This record gives sequence, structure tokens and C-alpha cells, in this order.
Amino acid sequence: MNAADVNLYLVGFMGTGKTTIGRTVAHRLGFHLLDSDHEIERQHGKSIAEIFAQEGESVFRGLERAFVETGHPAERTVVACGGGLVVQPGLLDLLRARGVVVCLHASLETILERTSRHRHRPLLNVEDPSVRLRALYAAREPIYKQAGTVVLTDSRPLGEIVGHVIRVWRRDAADFARPAR
Repeated sequence: MNAADVNLYLVGFMGTGKTTIGRTVAHRLGFHLLDSDHEIERQHGKSIAEIFAQEGESVFRGLERAFVETGHPAERTVVACGGGLVVQPGLLDLLRARGVVVCLHASLETILERTSRHRHRPLLNVEDPSVRLRALYAAREPIYKQAGTVVLTDSRPLGEIVGHVIRVWRRDAADFARPAR
């Protein structure tokens, strides 16, 4: 595989900017952008909230696994992964086998501020979303930090973040495309 065709997977907690940053990165690279949550909604004709409510989180997690395994192109694609996707056993390794993984990271304060504007997140459909966010963040943060190069998105201009992500992708894509010895 040519390094210029290697997929990029953006992972990280909800509200770190995966879709927003992914859109600009994909545009600059001439890649297609897919948001795993949006693709699952499109393929199943239901919102993530409806899938959670009607079928449960475990069914949704199975849909995420199927998306990673077969639901997207193998080349020239930026995939903005749902926040819980890489927390599932084996999925991080599966992403790494398919392309470059970059973890977008923001402080808990930034995430609380960003997610407070949206009510479509089923894991935050609880009495006190900030308590739930803090617990999820604490549980997931160690996994995200092992996922790939971490790029901070707090208080940085979009162009700077996008440039950083593209530099990391170019470096790691060259390694990914190099034949094993």
C-alpha cells in the first residue's frame, strides 16, 4: 500500500473534535470522511439514541465492530470514531491493522463545555451528565492515551490542530506502508 493512501482513524473522548477536525483533514488530504456514528445511523435508519433505547448499548457496540471490520473503505478515508469504539476489546488493534490511529484529547473542562450544548449523546441522558462524563472520562482516558499519538485540541486554532494531525499521519503512514522485514 502507498503511504499516501493509508486510512486515518481519529479516536478520543466525545467532544474532542473528531468529526470537525476529521472533516478538514479529509478535505486537505483529498480523502473521504466517515463518522462511524453517522454511518451506523445511516445504515440502520435509526439515531444512536434510538439504538441505545430500543436495542441496548451492547447491540450498538456490535454495530461499531461491524463498521470497523467491513463498513468502510480500506484506503483514502478519514474515520472519526465514536468515543467508546476503541474501549471495546480488540477494536484498537483492528484499527491499527487498517491504518494510522491518532487520539484527539481535550481537558475534562473543555469536554464538559463542548458537550453541554448537545443533547443527542445517549450516555449523557442521565440525571447529572457531568458526573457521568467524569466517570466515563476517568475510565477511558488510559485507553485513549495508548491508542496512538495524542494531539491536544484545547484552546488551539483549528488550522494548527489539523496541521499537527496531518504531520503525525504522514509520519505514521510511511511506517504503516513499509513492508515488514
